[in-house]
Amino acid sequence: MQSEELQRLTASEPLSLEQEYEMQRSWRDDADKCTFIVLDTERWSEQACGDEDCMVGDVNLFLTDPEDPTLGEIEIMIAEPSYRGRGFGKEATLMMMSYGVTELGITKFEAKIGQENEASICMFKKLNFKEVSVNSVFQEVTLRLDVTDQERQWLLEQTKHVKKKSYTEEKLPAGGLETDR
Repeated sequence: MQSEELQRLTASEPLSLEQEYEMQRSWRDDADKCTFIVLDTERWSEQACGDEDCMVGDVNLFLTDPEDPTLGEIEIMIAEPSYRGRGFGKEATLMMMSYGVTELGITKFEAKIGQENEASICMFKKLNFKEVSVNSVFQEVTLRLDVTDQERQWLLEQTKHVKKKSYTEEKLPAGGLETDR
């Protein structure tokens, strides 16, 4: 991620794809963090470009409340502007939510988003997240989704094309989850 604007909006430092992979490897055994790297799978599978050029963003899930292990804070970043608005963020978010629900027992998701990031706020609202608070000091909105049985069924239906694979040192799209698309 080399965009100064994106670094400012996400409070991030620039990372290479290898650094993103290393972060994911280090988080693999950390019980309170999960990340999937979002790649353009068409370009990646065809090896039409170097790995770093195939990376378009990441999606993260943080289990930050020891009092409530069923609550996950989710965040998505599509770093490459040409990939925004094309469904990459939505699909990666749904994949992470599905993983959280089925593998980690998450029943509640929260997303903290900068107030000016209307596209992200809109995407999460389309996924049935509701605004629960606004923090004017940090200029962020907190959205929340309580996963009901109906929400769970919808989520599983939206991600039924996803194939779970064991984590390996091999390069895998989306951090070990692959889609048929």
